[in-house]
Parts: sequence; C-alpha cells; structure tokens
Amino acid sequence: MSSMHVVFSVPILVFFLGIIASVIRSDLAIPADISKFIALYLLFSIGFQGGVELAHNVWKIHQVIPMMIGLLMAGAIPLYVFYIVKKQLSLYNAAALAASYGSISVVTFLTAISYLNDAQIPYGGYMIALMALMEFPAILIGLFLVKKYAQQDMSYTTSHILKEVFKNGAIVILIGGLLIGCCSHASDIASLKPFFVDIQRGFLLFFLLDKGILVGSKIIHIRKIGIYMIALGLGLPIINVAIGFVCTYCFHINPGDGLLLTILLCSASYIAVPATFNLAVPQADPSVYLTPALLITFPFNMMMIPVYGEIIQYLAQC
Repeated sequence: MSSMHVVFSVPILVFFLGIIASVIRSDLAIPADISKFIALYLLFSIGFQGGVELAHNVWKIHQVIPMMIGLLMAGAIPLYVFYIVKKQLSLYNAAALAASYGSISVVTFLTAISYLNDAQIPYGGYMIALMALMEFPAILIGLFLVKKYAQQDMSYTTSHILKEVFKNGAIVILIGGLLIGCCSHASDIASLKPFFVDIQRGFLLFFLLDKGILVGSKIIHIRKIGIYMIALGLGLPIINVAIGFVCTYCFHINPGDGLLLTILLCSASYIAVPATFNLAVPQADPSVYLTPALLITFPFNMMMIPVYGEIIQYLAQC
C-alpha cells in the first residue's frame, strides 16, 4: 500500500469531511436514531466476527501474550493517569479522566481494522475479544478510586456499580455478539457474511462521518480546557503508543495484532465512561474529562493510525 494511499484512506477522509462540514456550519447531519442503529450494528458485527474467530481458533503463545499485555495495561493505565492528574483536577474529574484513558475507543479500533484490511495485513480475531475485555476494567478502577479517596461515600454500592457497568448497552451488545459468534453454526455464519462482513465498511464510513460532525461541533471547547488538558490529550496517547511499540517489538507480536494492541492502549473512551460516570459520579464534569478524549486524543489517533502502522511494520523487520 503506498504511503499516499495510507494517509488519504477513505475512512480518515470521511471523518475529516464531517469535521469540515460542522466547522463551516453545514446542515449535514445524521439523525440520532440512525446514528444509534449504526453504532449498535458495528458493535454487534465486530463482536460476532470476533466470536467466529475465537470458536475456530487454537490458542498459541503468540496470542496469549498480547491478551495478557492488554489486560495488564487496562489496569495500569487508569492508575498512572489518576496519579498524574489528581493534583491538577478534582478527585471526581481525575478518576473520570483516568477511566476514559484506561478504557478504549471502539471507533478507533474499527478504523484500525479497516486500515489493516486495506493494507492486506492479517490480524487475529482474538484481538476483538481483547477489545471487549478491555472496555470495562478502567471504568471499575475509576469508580473504586473515587470510593477510596472521597470523604463521603458514593451514592451507589460496589455491586450496583458492577451491575450498571455490565448493563451498559455497548458492553451488552459487544459481548453478546461475541458469544453468539462463538456458538454459531457454519451455515449461519456463511449466510450472514454479506450483512456482517461485506457491508460493514460502508456503515463504518457513515459512523465516522457522524463522529466527525460531533468533533467539529465541539472544537470551540478546545479554548476552554487550557494548555494542560491539551497537553494531556496529546501526551497520554503518545506514552501509551510508545508502550505498545515496545511490547510489539520485544515480544515479537505480528504487525496486525501489534497495531490493534497499540490502538487499544492509546485510545480513550468517550461513550461508555460518560454513560457510567453520569450515573455513579455526577460530581464529575464531562466538559473537563470528556473534552480531551473526544477533541484531542480521538482525532489525533485517527490521523496517526497509518503512521503507527508504518512504524510497527518497520519494527517487525528489525
């Protein structure tokens, strides 16, 4: 794949089309109900495909290592982020920010898969299972940090928090799709391939257009969050990308899986975390902890996916 094709891949261009449309105040918009349907489709589709891969997969050491790294970092990232930012932010905002950066961005992950498919770089379906597993540990850690350091108890018990996390629609449909894919018969898988595989990329393009419009509509908020938060929005993914590169190189992880692992480490949640913290920790201000993840880290990673891919392929040849 040529470098020019990599940089100007269709998903990334569509994402920036959405930003431009919003910045120039175009009336371009995707209705909320359709946007929600596309999100549910993509989550179930990617979960289903991961389940199919897992059901036919013989686990080997080169697959176990990325899983272990991902799960370890899902616990480590929110902790180190919390202790970096807690002196600058309130306890509640620090915990929410830590949970955001410890969790993952499904959209960034899907875009990375699209890049790998375009570049014809193979990757393991087990990485989708890792994505599902990394969705919620950081949320739990963020909530427990609040409970540990807050002077007054949280409004909800630990068991209630766990129930709410696992009831989150994104997690339900992602894990549900994974389990259904694992249990599906070969004839069902073949008949569903046109819907869950062949047209998935088209749905992803419209979802990225919608997210581009959302980011563009909130660009004005960048001025309000300050230099410190902008630095965090750029610095945290760079640190986690470096960890992904080192792990990929040292453990000889193949380029496709290495890129997906790196994306899982460096992305930040702007869907599941706000949904959970709005309920359990209403003291946390979304304009503080959500803005860096959505306006800085998300578009930065989207632009850098091809660069990450090129670096990881270079490391694989060293």
